[in-house]
Amino acid sequence: MTNSISEILFEVRDAAKAFGAVQALRGVDFQITRGECIGLVGHNGAGKSTLMNVLSGTLTPDRGELHFAGRAGRSDWGVREAQRLGVRSVYQELSLCANLSLAENMRIAQPQLKGWNWRVNAGSQLEASLDRIFPGHGLRADQVVADLSIGKRQLVEIARAFTPGAQPLELMILDEPTSSLDSHAAGQLLAYIREFVAHGKSCILISHKLREIFNVADRVVVMRDGQVVESVRTDQTSRDRLVAAMGQDEQATGFAGEASTTAGPQNAPLVVKVSSPTRTRMEMNAGAGEVIGLAGLAGHGQTGLLLRLQAASAGAADCAVWVDGATSFVAGDRQTDGVFGLWSIARNMSVGCLSQFRRGLLIDLKKERDRAEQWRQRLGLVTPGLDLPIYSLSGGNQQKVLFARALGSTAPIILMDDPMRGVDVGTKHDVYALIADEARRGRTFIWYTTEFDELFHCDRVYVFNNGEVVGELSRAELNEERVLNMSFEEIAA
Repeated sequence: MTNSISEILFEVRDAAKAFGAVQALRGVDFQITRGECIGLVGHNGAGKSTLMNVLSGTLTPDRGELHFAGRAGRSDWGVREAQRLGVRSVYQELSLCANLSLAENMRIAQPQLKGWNWRVNAGSQLEASLDRIFPGHGLRADQVVADLSIGKRQLVEIARAFTPGAQPLELMILDEPTSSLDSHAAGQLLAYIREFVAHGKSCILISHKLREIFNVADRVVVMRDGQVVESVRTDQTSRDRLVAAMGQDEQATGFAGEASTTAGPQNAPLVVKVSSPTRTRMEMNAGAGEVIGLAGLAGHGQTGLLLRLQAASAGAADCAVWVDGATSFVAGDRQTDGVFGLWSIARNMSVGCLSQFRRGLLIDLKKERDRAEQWRQRLGLVTPGLDLPIYSLSGGNQQKVLFARALGSTAPIILMDDPMRGVDVGTKHDVYALIADEARRGRTFIWYTTEFDELFHCDRVYVFNNGEVVGELSRAELNEERVLNMSFEEIAA
């Protein structure tokens, strides 16, 4: 990819930002030119989101200068000024109001929409953006956000940000925008980003999916420990070089291209069975020690099945679902279904297995803390203290806490709902190794993922279409085209 426009749009000089004992930014220099897409990468806690919050005006740096479109460093930089000059953001943690419709959420972002028919106009603008970026999205402006899956919410958040309005749009900041999107929707977004940049606009894409970075970015900026450690054209670097710059060992993170070492047991005792609601569709089952993948387009019933399995394990009546054993759940939508916001990091880890720390009628706090410290080291959790609130962590580090909670429990069946949202590449492969090890010990994993490459860590994969299983693939049979074809097949009458 080439960039013929060299005018600097935004420049940051010597930016520093601390949160108590955590030094999030350490003298960062960063610039982006007009008509350029930058891929921003680094492990969790490297400072990526903090830097983007400084650019978008939601954080004020403790030190440093900001220069936009050649203007001198501004002392009044903030959200209002950033938006007035054309900076927009889609954050990793979605910001839609769950109790409002899509049109009403659009009105919040576009306050100039007034008059008796503002709701119709807002809805029309949002639907036009959805049609332009995500053809075939299946959303309506009168739908309430709370009724949508996290993947659909992400479509709305992205489309809302890209909708033209009274203020200009010069720089789009996207923080893990495909974390809840299936491969089809992610591909649509990446294609639109290239179109957006081709018209002279600029984009910063934060992603732990390095394949996306190489597909769409002109330049890659690597951050580590609050600093920019490398800035290089995408066509002049490699995956290995980026991983090394992030401070992650290539061999440890599994980027040598080796196949998954998970080995499904032969004739394993059945622990999960889901009957087909129709004679034309398949049933699903899982044996002890198997890693079962759930694939297909987002919102086609994968999360719903996981919730049914969890309910059945707790004793809920469901004639189509049978679960032999307790389950533990790793949520992908951590803000809604995962973290306890008022609790510490350590207590968020241990809440699923407090019975292991009982001492009479009390909880042995030292034993609880020791276990949390073990998981902190095992998952590389970046925090100065486990007694800090869970929201002191970056999104990816919060997700590590949810893994520690599930894997630290005694449940023989682990349900995972697209759990790698915002998790860095090194931690991902550490978790893959943990899953393989636990599976060898007899633990069963049922894993919904929107990242196709993760399916190769599964023994078998079930493909969903409109809430039903339409195909079963072994690892040897697995390829992306085959999964997509099954996902788009018409349901038989």
